[in-house]
Amino acid sequence: MAQPADQFSRSALLLGEEGMNVLQNSRVAVFGVGGVGGYAVEALARSGVGALDLIDMDRVSLTNLNRQILALHSTLGMSKVEVAKARCLDINPEIKVRTWECFYLPETAEQFDFTQYDYVVDAIDTVAGKVQLAVQAKEAGTPIISCMGAGNKLDPTRFQVTDLSKTTVCPLARAMRTQLRKKGIHHLKVVYSTEEPVTHKAATGEDPGQRRSLPGSVAFVPSVAGLILAGEVIKDLTARKETP
Repeated sequence: MAQPADQFSRSALLLGEEGMNVLQNSRVAVFGVGGVGGYAVEALARSGVGALDLIDMDRVSLTNLNRQILALHSTLGMSKVEVAKARCLDINPEIKVRTWECFYLPETAEQFDFTQYDYVVDAIDTVAGKVQLAVQAKEAGTPIISCMGAGNKLDPTRFQVTDLSKTTVCPLARAMRTQLRKKGIHHLKVVYSTEEPVTHKAATGEDPGQRRSLPGSVAFVPSVAGLILAGEVIKDLTARKETP
């Protein structure tokens, strides 16, 4: 049986020992651990990132089961960040995980010191929160990558990594551009889909008053977005390898 110290040996073949050391000494904050963020956390933990801060207020619900990696019948009703923490520690017992059971909004932003992070992953879905994340990251000089809309999409091959200024189609990206320009921010690294949103009928069993606002989602789209986010973080962090 392989020793725990060897569990990242296959990654080291591609990233090198120096790259693995950089990841082990990095702290990444993931805001939102749902359909997109949960897969980002999974990949970051499996890639050898040494410390994660996980921020989300939600608990696992029945409707999460179709797409969220943290959602199982055994985790229904549990805090998503606590489920994610337990999963990360089961993947890598040496990882350091801090959890924040709260919604990130302009009103709660002061709880977080972005200067302690080597990278920030934005996987939340409120415009106000996403804008504040970009502002706070810029003020701290911390790299950030933000996921645009992954709901109402069926084609995972349409995701791209680009600057927010170059996005098309995505309503969330459009709203973000407008709000960030007002704050003097014209560039933001994002993952977004070039697919036009799919129109759908309201799902049965949902609150009739909320049917129009709930996006459809499947297992194979937000997961891909989350893995792309994590891949960009790993690529960017290991590009800054320490010099001898």
